Amino acid sequence: MNMPFYVSPEQLMKDRADFARKGIARGRSVVVLAYDGGIAFATENPSRALHKISEIYDRIAFAAVGKYNEFENLRVAGVRYADMRGFSYDRSDVTARGLANAYAQTLGTVFITESKPLEVEIVVAEVGADSADDQIYRLTYDGTVADEHGFVVMGGQAEQLGRRVKEGWRENMSLGEALRLAVAALGSGDGSASRTIEAAQLEVAVLERDRPRRSFRRLARPVLAELLAEGAEPPAAAAQPAEPSAKSAPEAEGSTQARAEPIPAPAAPTEQADESPTDESPTGKSSTGKPPTGKPPTGKSPTEEKPGEEPGTPGATPGADR
Repeated sequence: MNMPFYVSPEQLMKDRADFARKGIARGRSVVVLAYDGGIAFATENPSRALHKISEIYDRIAFAAVGKYNEFENLRVAGVRYADMRGFSYDRSDVTARGLANAYAQTLGTVFITESKPLEVEIVVAEVGADSADDQIYRLTYDGTVADEHGFVVMGGQAEQLGRRVKEGWRENMSLGEALRLAVAALGSGDGSASRTIEAAQLEVAVLERDRPRRSFRRLARPVLAELLAEGAEPPAAAAQPAEPSAKSAPEAEGSTQARAEPIPAPAAPTEQADESPTDESPTGKSSTGKPPTGKPPTGKSPTEEKPGEEPGTPGATPGADR
């Protein structure tokens, strides 16, 4: 009798977890963001028939990444669960929390008992009357449930994309801002090179808070393209060129100041007399202390001297001093 091949439980669980993680990482990422009017879902999915984002009930939506046939079975099971509970009790008794618990039991059971785990990761979200009542639950391949706040990124390069979304996300964002952030994160990939994702390559849906009953709505591609283009910068060619005759700010300011300052009028010419009259004191000096500028009473200039006279001896004749 041959002995069965033995594998430790720790190694078995590790191998199953690695297998499931590798399958999920091959899928395209899904970004879930809360905004001021509800919850937005975005993923890169060019297919129009195979949806990764779907409605479960009135105010509950479902998003998944991984193998399509496996998460589609989970989606159908969730719709049946919600319909049965709402029909048996009341529509208000169908909640995202109850649906997440049901999914967790299914995923955990398959991971432990089956030979191959489900290669899926899902998000169940419910929009409330206000942002404080919104609920977002993330469920992994082994049945682990996490209550997320604000945003969730799963599948593909989830860690790198999650850091990008965390840097740009804030509360009470508009729908356009939330979608532009989600698309930018999806296009960043591993961070080495960014790429632009067109609206035709995206699948986007929202849970709108203001809708009366069924909050789920898919965004058509024209509407999505308009929302993504709201924050785009205008092309450089659209900018109006500056006028060639326009002056720079300092020159314009200087010219304005030059025009503002009044130009002084030229002074009127005044006629000056040949000799300005001065008031003389009895000592022969002007009142200012300076010698008079007029002619002396003798009719000679004080500096005029006859030939042969020494300075300081007026009226002396040569040879008078023997």
